[in-house]
Amino acid sequence: MNIKDIVNRDLVTLTNCEHEPIHIPGSIQPHGFLIGLDSDLKIDFCTANISLFVDLQHTDILGKNFTAIFGSKQQKQILDYINEDKIQNVFPLEINLLGKSFQVSIHKSYDIYVLEAELKFADREKLADVYTQTIQFVTQMNNTTSLKDLCALVAEGTREITGYDRVMIYKFDELYNGEVFAESCREDLEPFLGLHYPHTDIPVQARELYIKNQLRLIVDINYKPVPIFTIDDNKENKNLDLSLSILRSTSPIHVEYLKNMGVGATLTISLIHHDRLWGLIACHHYSKKNISPEIRLAAKLQGQFITSQIDIRQSNDENVSAQRASLALEELTSLELPLSDDSLETIVNTQEILNLCNASGVSVSTKDKIYKSTLAPSDDYIRTLTEQITKQIQDKTFVTNKLSDYFSEIERCPDFAGILYHSLDSHSHIIWYRPETISEINWGGDPEKAIVKDNNGLHPRNSFNIWKQIIKNQSNTWKQYEINTAIRYSHTLHNHLMLIMLSKEEEKYRTQSEVLKETNSELENINWISTHDLQEPLRKIQMITSKMLTELDVIPLESIHSSLVRVSKSAGRMRILLEDILKFTRIKNTRDVLQKVDLNQILKTTTAEMKENIKESKAVIQSENLPEVYAVSFLMRQLFSNLIQNSLKYASPDRSPVIKITASQEPELFGHLNKIYCHWVNFSDNGIGFEQQYAETIFKVFSRLHNQDEYTGSGVGLALCKKIMQTVGGNIEAVGKVGEGTEIKIYFPCDPEETLL
Repeated sequence: MNIKDIVNRDLVTLTNCEHEPIHIPGSIQPHGFLIGLDSDLKIDFCTANISLFVDLQHTDILGKNFTAIFGSKQQKQILDYINEDKIQNVFPLEINLLGKSFQVSIHKSYDIYVLEAELKFADREKLADVYTQTIQFVTQMNNTTSLKDLCALVAEGTREITGYDRVMIYKFDELYNGEVFAESCREDLEPFLGLHYPHTDIPVQARELYIKNQLRLIVDINYKPVPIFTIDDNKENKNLDLSLSILRSTSPIHVEYLKNMGVGATLTISLIHHDRLWGLIACHHYSKKNISPEIRLAAKLQGQFITSQIDIRQSNDENVSAQRASLALEELTSLELPLSDDSLETIVNTQEILNLCNASGVSVSTKDKIYKSTLAPSDDYIRTLTEQITKQIQDKTFVTNKLSDYFSEIERCPDFAGILYHSLDSHSHIIWYRPETISEINWGGDPEKAIVKDNNGLHPRNSFNIWKQIIKNQSNTWKQYEINTAIRYSHTLHNHLMLIMLSKEEEKYRTQSEVLKETNSELENINWISTHDLQEPLRKIQMITSKMLTELDVIPLESIHSSLVRVSKSAGRMRILLEDILKFTRIKNTRDVLQKVDLNQILKTTTAEMKENIKESKAVIQSENLPEVYAVSFLMRQLFSNLIQNSLKYASPDRSPVIKITASQEPELFGHLNKIYCHWVNFSDNGIGFEQQYAETIFKVFSRLHNQDEYTGSGVGLALCKKIMQTVGGNIEAVGKVGEGTEIKIYFPCDPEETLL
């Protein structure tokens, strides 16, 4: 029978240690021995050091039945332990093997039962002592509230129970960089509390083993690995998976790392939270040290105390901030806001929207505009950022505390480093911003020099002196409760935007209904004027021409001339009336063609066209600088022409007409008749004026305050002016004083592309 060892002799270096098969080293630590039994309880594996514990050689027992070597009573104990499902039990099996007492841990590795035997501890602690220590710890644990306080208590309690020189609670971040979160150590030792260690110190496969096997013990860092032997039965790659082993030999890279730290023995307990390696309880001793199974159990319980309390303690730690965020959410959702875009300006400038997630700035982007707080970036930056997020990120929510890691092509904004983004719909987004938080991290050695090269090759670093690193370009990490609260409010904001949209649609239909109602009224007036006002000049023409025809032989030439003049005037009145009706009906209620119009140029063009009328009336037109407004150019010429013509028509016979035109000089938001405007222009004259009770009547189509013979006109002029202002989204009003004059004020809408500060 051929016997061979299964020692893994592949050369391991720091360049390939992440792929080192540490679960199949083919060797163990020498403070115990190992045998492997197949399904028939035949000894298929055995370590070379069995002879140090019992009077046997590994070559004597390989291939033999367990009963033949150790006896039927011991085999029954083994089978009872296995069949009672005590594999990986918290207590090892106490058994007598060839006259010596052992504590045997048993687990199954594929089809092999792995027995790991250690001599029974002569002075091992009693269960009652462990129980008493545990009760004391639980009592103290209940007096702590924060996770950090609990970890500090666990570090102190674990050191007291185990007797190790140093006990650290090691906490991982999302990249598995570690931080010494809590520590208890001998007073003469340099503390490691607060130091950070790079993720390369614990490679991926080591972290996986920590999850599978939650307790790891190295009794003597200077141990010589003991090889495992097996029968050479020509099975290819015959090996033994020791992932769950207590005695498993450790990686030579890890051994060298610990030696560089001056460590003599270690105990490591895994802290697993939500199926992820949250951290470790790392115990260091500066000489050889072994502990009994009872002490191992008590130490393992310490780790379970931490993992069972992580969610609760983190909730306690965040409770005050979470309550503040909830209060901000409650206050925001209870705001009574108008169903208009102005409400978004109110929202982004409330402190509560920042308190939701402890942000420093916020912006809300809609299809038409960006609303933002004072500490938010520029509109162009926000547009670029949202474009990149929607292009590269599929989720509705995107959170990062280091934006530069995702969108390096966007120029860094110095005002913030982290964002919390949520898509409200395909055209609307909300983003919270956090400023850069420059922090200092103390590393246990330079993390960039985790590998040291010398004449003998590559080695783990041998310097653990504090190395300070300054972290820039990132903000504080967004907590989960902050993200949840922000998303909850985002849903509320989305509903508010939907209500605004519906309100706009309702206003649109209401306006259309009003326009339709007014149009119907106008059509009735047009119908009336076509059957009334047009008949009067037609009757005159018919009467005059009939009289001329019957008296053609006797009527003097002067009477013919006078009659023809009267006919011409009546025909002229009909022509003017028909032209005004045509102008009025051609004005459509649409704002599709609105653009910037310089009213100075409009006034200049209008007065040039009316030069003869102005000169004939001896009128003086005084004007100051007029603004650019959002309107339609040809309608503005019609508007100015009608207003000036109206002042000339109703001039006082006692004085020369003076028309003054004043205006707002800068855009400013002001309300008038429940609407918001940006500019006003005022036309005032010194004419005959009117009684204020007719201020609305004068803008109705075909309305006249004076006799037709006294003042000519169709009554359409000011009605045209009102319709023009309605068309461009503005308004018009008049103030009159009899015998003193008239003021007509027109209001212009804001350009939707402008942002007024």
